[in-house]
Formats: sequence, structure tokens, C-alpha cells
Amino acid sequence: MIMERTGLPGLGISHQLTTREGNRLGVVSHLDGRHVLVLYDRTEPEQAVGTVTLRPDDARTVADVLHATVTVDHVADLVEPADGVRAARIRIRAGSAYADRPLGDTRARSRTGASIVSVLRGAEVNAAPGPNFVFRAADVVVAVGHEDGLLRLRDLLAAAG
Repeated sequence: MIMERTGLPGLGISHQLTTREGNRLGVVSHLDGRHVLVLYDRTEPEQAVGTVTLRPDDARTVADVLHATVTVDHVADLVEPADGVRAARIRIRAGSAYADRPLGDTRARSRTGASIVSVLRGAEVNAAPGPNFVFRAADVVVAVGHEDGLLRLRDLLAAAG
């Protein structure tokens, strides 16, 4: 699958995906938390044939159904790549062993090699959270590290409690 991510100044972010079968769909994530799913015509790839608008709670449910636990953001336009270091977003799911527990309990950096640099809670951004920061279900952890460390962090945060 090919995924393109485009910033939409003043609106949000657009992700456009093309499946191996050639189907094209998009997700427009608005700054107010709404998401619009877009299905494109196979013969006219820029022509939308249908849309569905999701409220934030609906979007979280769809993400959980699709098991979208890790999103790797490519930031090549912002900084020079640093020896394979990437950024990822990892959702804390209901039932995670770390929901309602402090970040320090994860020992994430020493166990995975990845560093948690912020936590998104709805529209709130908690930059550089300390060890006493308490995770909640649906929080989105922003972490940096090598791909294997990010995958270990995803598995750690996804473990059932």
C-alpha cells in the first residue's frame, strides 16, 4: 500500500492511500477532530465517489477496528534523516496494561530503546511528559526511535492489563 500525507494549512491533514489492487481512498483529519473518509473513482483518481464524516469518537472506533496502532510520520522535509530514527504515533487502547498508569511504569526507553516525546489527549498536547504523567485510554503517544524499538514500544503499550 502506498500512503501520501499532505498538510492542509488551516484545515488539517490529508492521508491518501492506494491499495495493491489500485483502490484509492483518503482520510482528511480536520483540526477540530472530525475525520472525513473519501473513496475515489478508480478511473478518475482525483474524483471522489463518496464521503463519510466521522466524529472523533467514531474515528477512534474505526481505528480500533482496523488495529491502527502505529503511524510512522516521515519528516524528511523538516529535518535530515538521522540514521534510521523515525517518529510514530501509538494509541493507548482501552484494556492496555498502561491505561490509567504513569508513564514511568512502562520503563519504555530502557525496555524498547524508543523515547516518548509527547502524548496527545484529544486537542491537548502534553510535550515531554514526565514519569508521573498518567496515560488514559485513547491517548496517542508520540515516540521516536529506530523501527524495531518503535515496534517493541507498540507491543508494550498494547499488552493487555
